[in-house]
Amino acid sequence: MQQPTIHRGQLFLASCLALLVTSLSFGIRAGILNQLGENFHLSASQLGTIAATAFWGFPLAVIIGGMVVDIIGMKKLLLLACVFHLVGILLTVFASGYWTLFLSTLLIGIANGTVEAACNPLVAAIYPDNKTTKLNHFHLWFPGGIFIGTLIVFFYNKAGVGPIGGWDPWKVQVAVMLIPTLIYGYLVSRLKFPVTERVAAGVSTGDMYRSLLNPLFVFMIICMFGTAITELFTGQWIDVLLKNVTDNPLLILTLETGVMVVGRGLAEPVVHKLSPQGVLLISSALAALGIYLLGHTTGNMVFAGALIFGMGVCYFWPTMLGFVSENLPKTGAVGLNFMGGAGMFAVSIYMILMGSHYDKLLGDKLPAGADLKAYTDAPGGSDMANALAEAKKAAGPQILDTTLIIPIVLVFAFTGLVVYMRGRRKTQLLTPVSA
Repeated sequence: MQQPTIHRGQLFLASCLALLVTSLSFGIRAGILNQLGENFHLSASQLGTIAATAFWGFPLAVIIGGMVVDIIGMKKLLLLACVFHLVGILLTVFASGYWTLFLSTLLIGIANGTVEAACNPLVAAIYPDNKTTKLNHFHLWFPGGIFIGTLIVFFYNKAGVGPIGGWDPWKVQVAVMLIPTLIYGYLVSRLKFPVTERVAAGVSTGDMYRSLLNPLFVFMIICMFGTAITELFTGQWIDVLLKNVTDNPLLILTLETGVMVVGRGLAEPVVHKLSPQGVLLISSALAALGIYLLGHTTGNMVFAGALIFGMGVCYFWPTMLGFVSENLPKTGAVGLNFMGGAGMFAVSIYMILMGSHYDKLLGDKLPAGADLKAYTDAPGGSDMANALAEAKKAAGPQILDTTLIIPIVLVFAFTGLVVYMRGRRKTQLLTPVSA
């Protein structure tokens, strides 16, 4: 099937801006999570559920989007994402409590998933000969947006800017996301889009769905659970977990995401030198070391941990997608989007479990029979508030220790993948070429 004449540079720019909105939502939400808890009197469990809601909407949208993108086209899917972003952002700004925050975060999650459902196959379609590298370049805007978002929150708070036009500071910070949303919506509306790579290649829908049963694809889906949790749970909860360990927990996230931006920007020589599976193995080892340092050090060493952790997770998401696109091309857009959906679904479940576990840890560290909500609502500087701060200081690293198990398991999984791919390559080389 002949592809229409397209401007792939402009399409790539529109895709990056759409992903920027996705990542800004993560960065700004991570920065205001504690503030939302204080303003609306929410427990850690409720905050965990709200944060997890974005991860529920994401897999729902990315899986459905992956199944329909070949039918309705990537352009319509991205325009739909723009609408969901606009509605979700405005609902967040005008939220009045738990349920409005829940709904607005769900809508933003759906928008984020729809962006991935359209843009991952789009990047693969317009850069067929350099998929893993260009997916890394595209996905650098995820940590890039978190980096920008956390800086917005940090400097806005440090500047002590009060309400603007009757809006609390956190509402202004959320409203910033409207700017790139409107820009990418405009770009998408005027550009021509290609069909997906699978459609262009003439691979049937049946072959695509049968390819999802390939054992290698199933293995990558399971590994995606771990890589997504390691990267996204840790980043989203940094402010909560380490707020009482360091004075600048948000700067830890900023440093981590800054490293990820640089790493993904330099992906081409790294991926070509080490191979995607080699990159994933080294990334897992660095991520494990980074989480260990985050949970077991204080002072400047915490920032060293963030640096190493950022180096570890920077290649996870795009390289997982690139590996599948290059080695399992018949899985098409559905394969890419099932990977993303599986990752976000795993993060959503893990966030809920860890939110409840965190509350339990806090309860265990407070006096017997203590009412956690009463301690949460206690005025700053009071004995109850100080006791809760000490409990959080101990509980945060324990959550990190639990999460540390995941990248350690991934080290063994990706070691097996490296060995398997070497064997597969040798088998392919030894197989006679038919006339």
